[in-house]
Amino acid sequence: MRKTGAAIAHISYHLPDKVLDNEALVREFGVWSEEKIYLKTGVRERRVVDGELVSDLAAAAGKKLLAESGVPPESIDFLLLCTEFPDYFLPATACVVHARLGLRSSAGALDFNLGCSGFVYGLSLAKGLIAADLADRVLLITADTITRSINPGDKSTRTIFGDGAAATLVVRSETDGIGQFVLGTDGSGKDNLIIPAGAWASPRSAETAETRTNRWGNTRSAENIYMNGPEVLKFTLEAVPPAINEIMSRHGLVMDDIALVVFHQATRLILDNLREEMGIPEDKVYKNMEKKGNTVSSTIPIALRDAADEGVLRPGDKVLIAGFGVGYSWGCTILEWQ
Repeated sequence: MRKTGAAIAHISYHLPDKVLDNEALVREFGVWSEEKIYLKTGVRERRVVDGELVSDLAAAAGKKLLAESGVPPESIDFLLLCTEFPDYFLPATACVVHARLGLRSSAGALDFNLGCSGFVYGLSLAKGLIAADLADRVLLITADTITRSINPGDKSTRTIFGDGAAATLVVRSETDGIGQFVLGTDGSGKDNLIIPAGAWASPRSAETAETRTNRWGNTRSAENIYMNGPEVLKFTLEAVPPAINEIMSRHGLVMDDIALVVFHQATRLILDNLREEMGIPEDKVYKNMEKKGNTVSSTIPIALRDAADEGVLRPGDKVLIAGFGVGYSWGCTILEWQ
């Protein structure tokens, strides 16, 4: 009988070479201090692109996964690419990466545009492809170059975000290493985390390029990313705990059954508030944004790989993962680490 489960077989990731640390930001901004930035964000340094495209980061992560896992490219049945920063309006960047990885022509490839919850959504898509007998091996790549959208004078976002890509191999399995999902959306919150101009709803113009500085000293134009931090925190505390409670109930688990909790690495402030709201022990919540920043769709897979490399995450462990942010959108699931 054909296996019906799905599991994560391997994760690799790639970060740009260029490092932007808090010391450099303090020199540029002329305010705050390195420690103040760290206390607000949990980030001491982040990697940023220096001309690289999303396809460059995605292909590098994919090639690293194929090399580390020993999986031949011709054995990949489907490529899923999660990004908010595609190379082109068309074609899909997944097609570009498909060619650069040397995948066979009968392998499907598609983009999906989602940010901080994208990895969880991608796992649900990969598991669905396997359940539908459309694939045995799915390569899920998350990649973003979000710093391209940040105004250099915007302290509120420049201190938080970094660039990167992660490649995750999802395979057909005898056991369900990837559990059920709780997914959610609230599009009414779209204006609280947005790049207002640059696409068809508001094409670029002299007006959209005009910069303004708010009362907190953050400078941006309508072509730059905007984040309403207090509203995003409020959304997180309202949406994520019920979703986690539901996914735990569906699996018949309590927090004592969970070895590790890996949230989207938004900021230290958000993760600390979320942990306290849910009463999760501090040592159970994994954080790794200190030297990577918020890499959007790639934070969770990067954290999973780091936790495994550090021995914090071991085979057989149950891991709760939850992504949340832009959209608004959110998603969570339970993994059994292989």
